[in-house]
Amino acid sequence: MIKYLIRKEFLQIRRNSFMPKIIFIFPVMVMCVMPWVMNQEVKNVRVDVVDNDRSTTSQQLLHRIESSSYFLFRGQKASYAEALRDVEESSADIIMEIPPHYGRDLMLARQAGHSHQPQVLIAANAVNGTKGSIGSAYLAQIVASAPSSLQGAVLNLYNPHQNYKVYMIPALMGVLMMMLCGFLPALNIVGEKEAGTIEQINVTPVSKWSFILAKLIPYWIIGLVVLSVCLLLSWAVYGITCQGPLVLVYLLAVLLALFFSSLGLIISNYSDTMQQAMLVMWFFVVCLMLLSGLFTPTRSMPSWAYLTTYVNPMHYFIDAVRSVFIRGGDFRSISHQVYALLAISFFMAVWAVRSYKKNG
Repeated sequence: MIKYLIRKEFLQIRRNSFMPKIIFIFPVMVMCVMPWVMNQEVKNVRVDVVDNDRSTTSQQLLHRIESSSYFLFRGQKASYAEALRDVEESSADIIMEIPPHYGRDLMLARQAGHSHQPQVLIAANAVNGTKGSIGSAYLAQIVASAPSSLQGAVLNLYNPHQNYKVYMIPALMGVLMMMLCGFLPALNIVGEKEAGTIEQINVTPVSKWSFILAKLIPYWIIGLVVLSVCLLLSWAVYGITCQGPLVLVYLLAVLLALFFSSLGLIISNYSDTMQQAMLVMWFFVVCLMLLSGLFTPTRSMPSWAYLTTYVNPMHYFIDAVRSVFIRGGDFRSISHQVYALLAISFFMAVWAVRSYKKNG
């Protein structure tokens, strides 16, 4: 019986003129466009420089700024007030003012062997807080990178070139699974409610489990096919491949698909219209994404917000899939996340089945 219901679902998806297109276009857009635009590196920061020293040392500092790919050097200004007008007119983002006798004082401080050195003023436009704070931090690193008696080395493990695409691509696969296996089943069931066709199923001998599985299995299959396409695009477009066992990536994807399909089924069981289901589903999806560590580290959140990560399946998925995909972790290194995903998904699946009223 269930194979005929699954066949019916695939026929409905194929006959829908819009659904196959979105299933094909969505992963291509997410994998080929999003890694380029969802980049938290701050570049093209416009810098005005007020050089009150005009020494060889200050000129070397200016050349380092000019050669950096993170800054757009807009030239030297005669005074701080002139540079400030550029910031007020939104034609500059940061002002760097080099004090008089900067080169001489820096040399004397090094010869004396003490850490007190002349200070360079960095004033950032904080209207765009991210650009201002990160841009000023980049600029401060350039100022502090002048040769000194103390040298340090930085070793970036697993992602030596700090390529942000390597960091984002595994997480975007989770977003795809969330959208395909969460939204589509929920809207499908609510759509049948609005059309009245679900009542025809309710009066048949089809069991509750058969009906639910027939609704969810096609989208699980579509989700895994899309995941395979994403892995191919990651290799073909960016040259990025999974460093760990691929079977673990698929295992994590299956557990995440189980959670979101269960969440979608629960929402559809309590919703009467598509608009209601979409609004409620979108509310949970946005909260789960923003609190998962997809864009920002979870440890940067307030302690009360960090507590939500313990029940957030997206957090466990992103943490685990990045470990496997980037670091090459094995099952032992992600066992905690796998068991947590399994427990949360099982709980949601039981709730979804119990909340569906076949004869309601």
